[in-house]
Amino acid sequence: MTTAPGTHYRLPVAIRTVDVDRSGAWLSAGWRDFLNTPKVSLIYGVPFVLASFLLSYGFISGGLGSLVLPLAGGFVLLGPILVVGLYDVSRRLERGAEVSIVHVFRVARANIGQISAMGVVLLIIWFVWVEMAIFLFAIFFGQQPPPLDRFVADVLFSLEAAPFLIVGTGLGALIAGTIFAITAVSISLLLDRQVDVVTAIGTSILAVRANWQVMVGWAAMILLIIACGLATFFLGLALALPLLAYATWHCYRDIIDVDAVPSGTVPPEETLSAEALVAEARAATPSVSDTSEEKS
Repeated sequence: MTTAPGTHYRLPVAIRTVDVDRSGAWLSAGWRDFLNTPKVSLIYGVPFVLASFLLSYGFISGGLGSLVLPLAGGFVLLGPILVVGLYDVSRRLERGAEVSIVHVFRVARANIGQISAMGVVLLIIWFVWVEMAIFLFAIFFGQQPPPLDRFVADVLFSLEAAPFLIVGTGLGALIAGTIFAITAVSISLLLDRQVDVVTAIGTSILAVRANWQVMVGWAAMILLIIACGLATFFLGLALALPLLAYATWHCYRDIIDVDAVPSGTVPPEETLSAEALVAEARAATPSVSDTSEEKS
């Protein structure tokens, strides 16, 4: 079991240390899950593409085209909670269970309160990110962000560009790193087990710290795939988001030993399934008295 340093609180999971090259295996497993469920994956992913188009069009039409960039950053910051339903696809494939779009949208009900709390945390961080971007622009340029068609000329090629980009990139990396640390395995854990959001976040931070080398590479791979999805005018997100969701589930299963989770934290539907299996096994097994009567 893993114990948080300096406290007597024991996390209800055990954290494994994995090889530094495991991120490729997670991505490969995620791609396999995508190929096994292309219809469900695209039904889930395409709406994000359409929503991105609509939001971008609204910003550009309102003269706020530069806000498309914070919108793009939102997929990095909010992505882990937006694809929570897809984690269950990999879980069902892992168990050989049926997969349908109905299951995807119903799965979060088992721990909806804690998952919603995590969503609120990420949404607050995203709002801080957007406000920080606007604040930095006002400090360095003293005006509202220009339209998107003038953004490159007015911002990147001005005298204030270098300090703006250095400070903005540094703060953005700090926020993105924080998001990654608290969500690397936490949302999958909230979906898979009845734990609270604080325990899930603590587990995720400790898991990242214990496997920091592979996690740095995994975070870079996530950013690269999201960047490729955004570079295709959001079209690639229909593939990128499901792929990363499935890979994230396999990352969770590889690093977190859920066999150490107390029975009271198992999701209700899993407990019911286990009880049903036990009942079936007992029904199929003859009792001692029945066996004695047959012998007599």
